[in-house]
Amino acid sequence: PAAAAAPSRGGGRPALRHGSAREAGLLPGPLKQLVTDAEAFLQPSPEHPWYAGAVLLAGRGRTVALHKPIGMAVRYQAYDEKTDTGVEFPPDRQIPMAEDTVFDLASVSKLFTSILAVQQIERGRVELEAPVASYLPDFGRAGKQDVTIRQLLTHTSGFRAWIPLYEAPTYEEKVRRVYDEELANPPGTAYLYSDLNLISLQLVLEHVTGRRLDVLLREEITEPLGMRRTRYNPPASWKPKIAATEDARKPWSGLDRGLVWGEVHDENAYSLGGVAGHAGVFSDAWDLAVLGRTLLDGGVCGRRRILRPESVELMFTDFNTAFPGDEHGLGFELYQHWYMGAMATPRTAGHTGFTGTALVLDPTTDSFLVVLGNSVHPVRSWRSGSAPRVAAANQLARAVPVRPARGRTAWFSGMASAATATLALPALDTSSGAARLSCALWWDTEPKADVLVLESSADGGTTWEPVPFTTRRRGGSAEPHPTGTATGWSGRVWHDLTADLPAAPGLVVRWRYTTDRLYVGRGAYVDGLRVERGHRRLFDESRPADATRLRAEGWSREEG
Repeated sequence: PAAAAAPSRGGGRPALRHGSAREAGLLPGPLKQLVTDAEAFLQPSPEHPWYAGAVLLAGRGRTVALHKPIGMAVRYQAYDEKTDTGVEFPPDRQIPMAEDTVFDLASVSKLFTSILAVQQIERGRVELEAPVASYLPDFGRAGKQDVTIRQLLTHTSGFRAWIPLYEAPTYEEKVRRVYDEELANPPGTAYLYSDLNLISLQLVLEHVTGRRLDVLLREEITEPLGMRRTRYNPPASWKPKIAATEDARKPWSGLDRGLVWGEVHDENAYSLGGVAGHAGVFSDAWDLAVLGRTLLDGGVCGRRRILRPESVELMFTDFNTAFPGDEHGLGFELYQHWYMGAMATPRTAGHTGFTGTALVLDPTTDSFLVVLGNSVHPVRSWRSGSAPRVAAANQLARAVPVRPARGRTAWFSGMASAATATLALPALDTSSGAARLSCALWWDTEPKADVLVLESSADGGTTWEPVPFTTRRRGGSAEPHPTGTATGWSGRVWHDLTADLPAAPGLVVRWRYTTDRLYVGRGAYVDGLRVERGHRRLFDESRPADATRLRAEGWSREEG
């Protein structure tokens, strides 16, 4: 399999190679479960399949440990709206998914436009904080004179989400409608995801470079990186290897086109000739993984560099601190549990596409995930939400092992949603006071929604009170937790914990981890539980007799 890795142009070692989960530093069990979970969405979920098929790719470092096609790339020739069913092609005309199936990436295309923009920022042709109108004077009409390049890249320009450019009869009229568009919000005052931002950025790039966006994509990204299956407007010869999308007809589509297969699905991109800043790029899983690996490596692939490390850093830095929950780098979305699942960290970067695509890059664990599905095949109404993306990201996050702090195993809370897991020490006599609990703690949860609580009961578990504690990251300063809780991001490293326990003749102390029904983080780990009073140990998990007295519900011992 290593021989199948495409070498980077100009020599140097390949960007990626196939290998085992162990070679990638991943646990094989969760990767197998990733495929099982993905296959479940080929069935009604809940009423219709989420996609007809998908290609899954997951890896860490330079090793692709999972590259798996499932389902069908082409299954339906039409959609019957009267019966809400898909009209299937005859079996001999259906096409199964393959590792190299090419997909319409939809809004994942925005990442390519963003990279091209950052390249021009590097070269001094574009300034991040410059008004867009300084490059395109007509853009300043209708109150847009203060919109900046950064606001286009972070969706804080004030544009509304979308307008039907495909209704304009000519290319010039479409551009005029963008220039004449009034803002829904003053620039910089709100986050609102909008295709118009990247369409505007396309116009800037084409103006300052004198090249069309498809030419820029080829010359500045795909050729240097050897991405041979990534382009706008794929030729007709590619069609048998392209996943079909929607039976596009009104009223659910803006245009009556029939089965869209081999052409861009997005109506506005289609009306722009297939080349647009917000949509239109076609690619396969391997090429996207090469792009992701290049960014995780600081913009270099072999001997070819497309971005400086500091530019990649900007793309992975949150510029939207004023809009919590809408974290955004330059082009990349950050820390979005709704599709990144447990891979989400403040620096996890990615994007999704309406057709069922997603790319997720986690610099913390050096891991990457590509999920390419044809989820609008045969019709867009058959799928909602992002459950397959979340499930895949959860399993890849689970596949990254957490090494115990002090031995071969540590207690793990699990990653179940809508669940409560408890880990309780036996009743201890702390009535003389001065008892202190210590342990190592590791946590990464969905902020505020999923909470780890240290609590105690002096009445046999009838009532519980939180126990304040202090954590200290190795080499860091002490952090108080006065409410006895931990939630959100802790760096995915172990912290030393201490807590003064209440005085009671039969005190029970426990960890309680609760999750909501939507998304989860990587969970929590506890290791080396100990309770001391002065020089006397009331409980020590390292003693076999004490270890057997722990009561775990939902927690389990896990090796690193």
